[in-house]
Amino acid sequence: MAIITLTSDFGHTDHYVAALKASLISKDSTLKLIDISHDIEPFDIAHMAFVVSSVFRDFPKGTVHLLSTNVAQANQDSYLAAKIEDHFFVAPDNGILSLISDKTPETIVKLSINDNSTFPQRGILADFVLRLAVNEKISALGEAVTEYTQLMLRKPRATRKEISGHVIRVDHYGNLITNISKVDFDILSKNRSYKLVFGRESAPSIHSHYYDVDPGEVFFVFNSLNVLEIGINQGNASTLLGLSYDSPIIIQFEE
Repeated sequence: MAIITLTSDFGHTDHYVAALKASLISKDSTLKLIDISHDIEPFDIAHMAFVVSSVFRDFPKGTVHLLSTNVAQANQDSYLAAKIEDHFFVAPDNGILSLISDKTPETIVKLSINDNSTFPQRGILADFVLRLAVNEKISALGEAVTEYTQLMLRKPRATRKEISGHVIRVDHYGNLITNISKVDFDILSKNRSYKLVFGRESAPSIHSHYYDVDPGEVFFVFNSLNVLEIGINQGNASTLLGLSYDSPIIIQFEE
């Protein structure tokens, strides 16, 4: 039996998460259910993509991931099952599957819902998830498709003179997570001086740890995802620096 993860914008103040779990475990009480997050911002595909792409590879291959967000934009039959990087995903056809990995899906099938329920995750979608969890072939779940909704996240631009990126997530602590990768930085910064430009401010170096600066001071680190993160030790960088989602961040290199 594969692990099943649940990610949604349901929140924790209503019955939705419990109802979904009840639907699953009532069919098989031995299921291994793991919550990734149910605090995705409502209808925010970019938020869900960041959260899921940051962690799904840490689960064993063959894990089944149910993604529930932006359902209001999904038509009755526009749900998909996909195999991506040896993981399985069940999600609405709203572009989320194109944002969680740079790899092309190995298989995508269209799921036939035929259910007028306003809460399909609790019913027919839960059944599809269970079928994948017991190793039923994904091809048996529906018709294979090659056309589905695809979106594109903003990519950083790297030249010899600078790396130009953006904030892609403001986390729970107010830290600013960017799309500037350590790989690009290491290549371009070798034996060169540089400065970081953010808002109206600039800084001359990147730190190794969050605690390399005193409380109230700004830190710059490459985090566990190997992307540049900007924060304030024991403070909220987004609020205090006036930066938010999509704010530009630039690293300029000297010749």
